[in-house]
Amino acid sequence: MNNEKLKKLPLTSDIVFKRVFTKEGNEDILKDLLEAILEIPIKEVIVKNPELHRELYDSKAGVLDIKVEIDKNILCDVEMQVSDMKNIDKRSTRYLTVLATDSLKKGEDYMLAKNTIVINLLNFEYYKRNSFRSIAHMKFEKTKSSDYIDMGYIKEEEIATKDLAMYFIEIPKFIKGNPKADTRLNQWLWLIAGREEKLEMAKKENDKIKKAIEIIDQMSMDEKEWELYRSRQLAIMNYNSGIYEAKEEGKEEGKLEKQKEIAKAMLYKKMPIELISEITGLTEKEIEKLKNK
Repeated sequence: MNNEKLKKLPLTSDIVFKRVFTKEGNEDILKDLLEAILEIPIKEVIVKNPELHRELYDSKAGVLDIKVEIDKNILCDVEMQVSDMKNIDKRSTRYLTVLATDSLKKGEDYMLAKNTIVINLLNFEYYKRNSFRSIAHMKFEKTKSSDYIDMGYIKEEEIATKDLAMYFIEIPKFIKGNPKADTRLNQWLWLIAGREEKLEMAKKENDKIKKAIEIIDQMSMDEKEWELYRSRQLAIMNYNSGIYEAKEEGKEEGKLEKQKEIAKAMLYKKMPIELISEITGLTEKEIEKLKNK
């Protein structure tokens, strides 16, 4: 056994996270995690997408989420977000609307629609908020004085609907806060953060935490699990690199177009081509082509 195999597979990896919480027989630890995050009692969880498509860790960095039905009346999408793509707010909104749409079959009454929740576990800081857990609902804006009508309400309703919710848990913020492992949520987040030294008491108090640690230990001794993890990391790196290169190419194209516009303006002023080339960096041949455009 080499040193790599002695290391723990990180739960902050989306593929490891999905493998741990969607494997048949692990429904109880998923249920405990969701109860801790949502702060509601749960009787049953059913994973709707336990499969793991090879292309998601072999060739491209697709989304490795966990879709869960909770007590037959809540649809929940759980994601471990590895990289900050600067768009988690938009992505989460899209997941929420797609999930809400999928909860209702064509022709069914809207009253049959399930409550919809998206949980984003973020391995990065995103929102400028003094909280590691932020819960978002569709809320009303503050009533404008021009719209005010005295209906006798001492306190106005703030939430437009309780059917939709988004949870954002920023793990780096949680680590900075360094809380005790004295709640189920804190225990799970310390496990996800990879700080087992925080969990000695938790393992004694919560058998689900103990089971999750044993599952991770077992997986960490399996070379196939490490191959999946490394393949997924490579796919994410290649995906991020591709986005960066595309952005850089876009910048270069934009710079080139700007230089051409400058050259056109200088041609209009009948400036010498040699001087235009010197200022813009374009070749004389490229500038000649601009004369007819």
